[in-house]
Amino acid sequence: MKLAELLPAVRQLSATEKLKLIRILAEDLEMAEDISPLEPFKTYDLPTPYDCFGAGAILLEILKPSDTDN
Repeated sequence: MKLAELLPAVRQLSATEKLKLIRILAEDLEMAEDISPLEPFKTYDLPTPYDCFGAGAILLEILKPSDTDN
C-alpha cells in the first residue's frame, strides 16, 4: 500500500488515535537496525559555542546599548 492511499484515512483519525499510530510507527522504526547513522555507546563530538570567545565578543558588542540611541 502506498502512503498516498493511507493519508486520507490517517487524517480522519482522532488526535488520540494519531498519537497511538505515531508511537506504533516509532517502535517499529526503533526495531529496524539500519535507520540511524549513530552507533550505540559511541561518543560523537558536536560543535558547541563553548570556548568560541570571538563569537561571545560579537554577541556582547551587539547587546551593549549604543551611545547613538540616547
